Amino acid sequence: MATINVRRLDNDVVDRLKLRASLNNRSLEGEARHILECAANDDFEIKRGAFLKISDQLREMTRGTRQTPSEDLIREDRDRDHR
Repeated sequence: MATINVRRLDNDVVDRLKLRASLNNRSLEGEARHILECAANDDFEIKRGAFLKISDQLREMTRGTRQTPSEDLIREDRDRDHR
C-alpha cells in the first residue's frame, strides 16, 4: 500500500477533520482515508452514471430530429459578433 503525506493543512481543517472522525467513530487517519476513497471511487462513478443517464435521455428526446452541424453554429455565432 502507498503512503501520502499532506503538508501545510490549516489547523482549522485538521480540527474539523478530527471532529468529523470522532462523530464517525474513526481515527483522524481513518477519516482521511475514508474521504479519499470516496473521492476517488464513488464520486467519479456517480457523476459518470448521471452523465450517461442524461445523455441517453437527450439522445432519446432528439431521436429523428435534424441536427445542425456544430461548425455551422460556431460560424453563425462568430459572424454575428463581428457585425
